[in-house]
Amino acid sequence: MNLDTLLEDFRQGRVDAAELKRQLLGQSMADAGFARVDHHRLLRKGQAEVVFCQGKTPEQVAHIFEALAGRTGRALGTRADAMHFEAVRHMPGAQYDPLSRVLSIETAPIALTGLVAVVSAGTADLPVAEEAARTAEFLGSRVLRRYDCGVAGIHRVLSVLDDLLEARCVVAVAGMDGALPSVVAGLLPAPVIAVPTSVGYGASFGGLAALLTMLNSCASGVCVVNIDNGFGAGYSAHVINAQCEAARKG
Repeated sequence: MNLDTLLEDFRQGRVDAAELKRQLLGQSMADAGFARVDHHRLLRKGQAEVVFCQGKTPEQVAHIFEALAGRTGRALGTRADAMHFEAVRHMPGAQYDPLSRVLSIETAPIALTGLVAVVSAGTADLPVAEEAARTAEFLGSRVLRRYDCGVAGIHRVLSVLDDLLEARCVVAVAGMDGALPSVVAGLLPAPVIAVPTSVGYGASFGGLAALLTMLNSCASGVCVVNIDNGFGAGYSAHVINAQCEAARKG
């Protein structure tokens, strides 16, 4: 339930004043000692808390997933490994993608809306690109994937431009020189979220070269997330898409 739904339920008499006050004051926190699961985030943000699994034990991830899925039937985790998946495999709707390292629970599908495009420069960028794509899809965006479109063969990105014209937001993922987002942003009307990856030879400095290229882009409409942060790009792209959908409806 998001804030608009809660207020409409109160207006229609389906929620009383005491429940409205309880929800708005955020009295919805599950404290497990090692984690305080923020159930109120769904109301504030329209999306539930997402679990960063790296650095957490499988048991900790399982506990947090149980708390989240117990409320909504859904949970999303990033940077998970096979051990994390084993800890939640018994839960209904559990899925794991080893390429993107995305772990999720979905007991019921949700309708996908709008369009987010995810474009990668090279095949080596796929783990980060898929993290972005799967994040946006889980949150409710329809996602178009176009991979291996790097500027070393400019015809590759030009050949998919028509596919990208309807996208409300484009996530452009690139390592090496990080030039793809500038090219895409110079050709398309949609905002571009640039994701530098740590792919590259020594002087790429683990993605720092791509990051600086993207931060210094001369193309308008480019926003940049941190190195290898596919999740942050996918989440932001979904927010843009969802806002466009809300404006279209209303």
